[in-house]
Amino acid sequence: MNVIGIIGWEKALRFLFFTVYQFLLHICVVPQIRAFLLTLAGAKIGEGTVLLDIRFSNLHHHGFTRLRMGKRVFVGDGALLDTRGGILLGDDVTISSRVILITHTNVGFPGHPLQKHYPPKEGKITIGEGAYLGTAAIVLPGITIGKMAVVGAGAVVTKDVAAKTVEVGVPARSIKRIK
Repeated sequence: MNVIGIIGWEKALRFLFFTVYQFLLHICVVPQIRAFLLTLAGAKIGEGTVLLDIRFSNLHHHGFTRLRMGKRVFVGDGALLDTRGGILLGDDVTISSRVILITHTNVGFPGHPLQKHYPPKEGKITIGEGAYLGTAAIVLPGITIGKMAVVGAGAVVTKDVAAKTVEVGVPARSIKRIK
C-alpha cells in the first residue's frame, strides 16, 4: 500500500512536523508553557488552563487550528484529542486522565470493503461550561455535552448530553439531573 500516494507529500510532511511538535509538548513539563506552545501552533487556549501530558491525533489535517479551550480548563494525563473535526471546550471544563475525544471515524483507506457500510464521519465535539468528563470516558464525533454535565468514568458518549445531567455506562445514559 502506497501511503504517500493516498495522503500526498504535503500531509506526510505535516504528519512528520506535528509528530515532532507533540514530542516537544510531551517533554515540556510546565502546563503553562505547553498551553503557550499550543497557542503558537494555532490553538485558542484560555487563561488559567492547565494541560497535563496529553496526546493529539490527526494533526496533519488542520494542525491545532480547530482546538478551542476556554478559561480554567483542565485536561489530565493521557487524554487523547482528535483535532480533525474540531474541539470546543467551554470555561471551567474538566477532562480527566485517559479521556478520548474522537472527532472522526474511518474504517480504513479508500477502497476498504467496509467503507460502503461505514462511511467516514466527522463532527466537532463541543463541551459546555463547567462540564466534567471522568477517567477514560470516550466521546464520539459530533457530540455536544451541555453545561455542568457529568460523564462518568469509562462511559461511551454516543449522543448529545443535556445540561446538568449525569451520564454513565456503555453507551452512556442519563441517571440523574443536577439541581
